[in-house]
Parts: sequence; structure tokens; C-alpha cells
Amino acid sequence: MADNMSLSVSVIVLTFFLSMVLAIVNLPDFVPVELGFLRPEWVTLVLIYWLITLPNRVGIIIAWVVGMLMDLLSGSLLGQHAIAFVLVAFVVSRFTQRLRMFRLWQQSIFIFAVVGMNQLINLWIEMFTGTAEWTFWYLLPSLISALVWSWVFQFLNLLGRTFDLN
Repeated sequence: MADNMSLSVSVIVLTFFLSMVLAIVNLPDFVPVELGFLRPEWVTLVLIYWLITLPNRVGIIIAWVVGMLMDLLSGSLLGQHAIAFVLVAFVVSRFTQRLRMFRLWQQSIFIFAVVGMNQLINLWIEMFTGTAEWTFWYLLPSLISALVWSWVFQFLNLLGRTFDLN
């Protein structure tokens, strides 16, 4: 029992670590800056998956910790991502039972809304501190995240079945 618990914690931590690496890796210099907005919100997608799949192990506290780590890694205002991830965790936890019954394309619509909310919270904080200005490019990651949700879900689901993370 303890081995299964430590294995599940290790897999969850590893998926968050990999998503953070994907989130902070720099694009090559020859890539236009606008293409950076085509990057999905990897950490938010992984957080949402674990909130839906294992709500008894991943919750608001984990969302806050992951958000604080993202703030440290990205160099943003301390607490910015933490606030956004806590609100994402709250919304997802309110709809967990319904989300489990939805098909993946229906979940993608929900993902678009939740990741969009995450993006807007981060944008508002950045606008308040004077580090960003509004542009429609900010909504593009939520659309891309919704489009890749089915692949992220299938990959993490396969990972969960492989390591028997019930």
C-alpha cells in the first residue's frame, strides 16, 4: 500500500516537473515571438487532469504549491500563478463528477473556458503591475490547450493505467 502511494506521488510529481519544463523552455531565436503564444498551458492541463482523475490526492493545496513553483521558475510576481491555479482547482473540483461523464470533446470546451480564465487572471495581474498590455494573443494558449486536451488526457491516462494509480 505504501509503495503504491509513493509511486503515485512520484508519477504526479514527475508529470508536473515535465509540464513545467515544457512551459519554461525558450523557443529558438529565429522563431517569431508570436509563435510562443501557440504553446499550450502544459502545467494547467496536467493540473486539471490530476484534479479530475485523483481529486483525493491533488487539490487546492497542490495547485497552490505548483503555482508558487511556477512563479519561481518563470520569474513572475510571487503568487500570480498560485492564485490562478487555486481558482482553476476550485472550479474544476466543483465540476469533477460532471467532467468525468463528459466526452473528450465536451471536456475540451470546459478546458478552453478554464484555461482562458487562468490566462485572464494572469493577464490582469500583469496589467496591474504594468508588465503587460491586452492583446488577443493572450487567448490563443487556451484555444491550443483545448485542442491538445484529448492527447494530454490520453497520455496521462495511459501513464496512470501503466502505474496503476487508482
